[in-house]
This record gives sequence, C-alpha cells and structure tokens, in this order.
Amino acid sequence: MILKTLSLLNYKNFDSRSFKFDSKINCFVGKNGVGKTNVLDAIYHLSFGKSYFNPVATQNIRHNEEFFVVDGEYDKLDRTEKIIVSLKKGQKKIIKRNAKAYDKFSDHIGFLPLVIISPADRDLIIEGSDTRRKFMDSVISQSDKTYLDNLIKYNKVLAQRNSLLKYFAANNTYNNDSVVVYNEQLDSFGTPIFKKRNDFLEEFIPIFKKRYNTISSGSENVNLTYKSDLFESGLKDLLAHSINKDKALQYTSVGIHKDDLSFKIGDHPIKKFGSQGQQKSFLVALKLAQFDFIKKQSGVTPILLLDDIFDKLDEQRVEQLIRLVNDDNFGQLFISDTHAKRTEDVVKSTNQSYEIFKL
Repeated sequence: MILKTLSLLNYKNFDSRSFKFDSKINCFVGKNGVGKTNVLDAIYHLSFGKSYFNPVATQNIRHNEEFFVVDGEYDKLDRTEKIIVSLKKGQKKIIKRNAKAYDKFSDHIGFLPLVIISPADRDLIIEGSDTRRKFMDSVISQSDKTYLDNLIKYNKVLAQRNSLLKYFAANNTYNNDSVVVYNEQLDSFGTPIFKKRNDFLEEFIPIFKKRYNTISSGSENVNLTYKSDLFESGLKDLLAHSINKDKALQYTSVGIHKDDLSFKIGDHPIKKFGSQGQQKSFLVALKLAQFDFIKKQSGVTPILLLDDIFDKLDEQRVEQLIRLVNDDNFGQLFISDTHAKRTEDVVKSTNQSYEIFKL
C-alpha cells in the first residue's frame, strides 16, 4: 500500500499545501515549528479519522478558519483509493472513501494500516493504564472488527452503569434488577475483549522481545505482562461483589476498562529502572512489533511514520533502526527531522529511492 499524494487545506499551520510522495522513503526536514509533525499527523488522520497528537478535533483547524480538509490518494492492492477527512466548526467530522461518506467511522479503521513512532509514545511508559489499553486496542482493532464493535458497546454500557450509580447516590435509592441487566451486558461484551487481549498478547510478546533484542543487540532482557481483574474471576461475579464499593464511588471499579500492561526490564519496572535509551528502545520495539502483527493479520504492509526519531535515539540505535526498516518487509516510510544533512546521509545509506521535503 502506497500513499501517492496528500493535500492539506487549513490543517493546523498549513493554509494550502500538496505533496507527491516517493513509494519508499519520504523525509520532512526543517526547523522546529514549521509543521513537519503536522504532515505526519495528517497522514495518521487519513488512517484513523483523528489526530495522534490532539484529541480535540476543532483544534486541528488552522487559526481563524472554519474548516479543514485532508485529502489522500493511495495505491492499495492495484486499486486507487481516495480518502478525505474534513471537519467544519459546529458540524460532525466526515470521512469519505472514493466520494462515499462512512456511516460509522469504525468501518474505516484498519482499511489503511499505519504505525507511528513518536516522542509522544513515552506516554505509554509514564502515563496511566488508559494509555496502554488504548495501545492494545489500537493494534487489535486494525484487524478485528468484532473486537472494535464489542469495545464500543462495552464503553457505552459502562457509561450507562456509571450514570445509574450516580443517580442512586443523588436520589438515595437503589434498584438491583437494573444493575444486574447492566452487569450481564458488560459481561457479554467484556469477556470476549479480555479473551482477545490475552490471545493477542500471547502472540505479540514474542514478536516484541525479538524486536527489542535486535535493537539492543541482545544486551538486555525485557518483558510485557497483561494485568486484568478477569484473571481472578468472571466479570459478572466481579461486578456483583464490587457493588457496595461502586455505589460508594459512584462508578464501576472493576472490569476490562481497568486492564493494564506491565513493562519491565529485568525484573523491574522500566519506568523507574530503565535508562532513557532503554525506554526509547522499548517503545520502538513495541511499535515495530505492532507493525509486524498488523502486517501479518491484515496481509497489507502498513505505512510507517517516524516522527523526530533521530533526536530521540543515540547513533547506534538509529543505525539499528534504519537497518531494520531497510528490510524488504517494510513498505513506505515517512520521516521527520530537524537536520537535513543527517537525514539525507541516513536515507542514502539504504540505497532506496527517496524524496526530501524542506519545510
């Protein structure tokens, strides 16, 4: 799969800009603040219908404008696919494939597989469990529509159960029958999600360890562990046993929405005991394993975005990374960097075709 052209209109700091891309390596170079990362984010937008960096959709509209349009043309399985993402203030976002708007955005997820490696990924280590769950969900959802559908339904029922708990507290009342109905619905969507996450990690963890081993030249031992309430008991039982606590808290305190991933180097949390280089290598290995997994599941080679990657890794680790992505297993690559010469030296060494865009 290849992104051939990209057009931006009122997107972030761009008023109007078009790009024609090389089928292998594309580099955006320039000083900080010129919009290199914004171009990568526009490409991410075409795959996921949202920004990787800013969850507030309207904040992706250029200042003093009313709308943005991101337009991309792809070659996928010998077909031309034209994707447009647009948003006007006060209206719903629209995603169109070949001029036809999607009824549900979730139908588009996975159609244009993509992986991004960015300094923002450090949130996976330093932030709360929600960030790590989203990572898991993003990887699985790109190749499993049923999983994504269950996730959307689970979160909807969860919000309804939480509203009910607040209602009970505000009105000093309680209705167990209503709670049981929500418990059963959460179980019907949550249990398959738990099983899928567990199955996914059994396959994913060896891929991740292999990637880390290559990046670190086999000098360190890392691990990834899935943590879930559902290892202890079935979801319906967990919900029933926690009802008094939930009534006091006014929200649902157990379930797959509390799942987490434990990141370790040796026997210790990488957040506390990993050096900056080790943490960065851990994150790059996670993302490359995501790439491998999605490619295997979908049969399509994902687009790979490397945002500001050279400033985040030492020279040896950058060389290892470029050697990895120079493999035939990788497809189209987009890189952002502040140093034009450094970038060109590295991409020249791959002996692949490339294009450099100076912003």
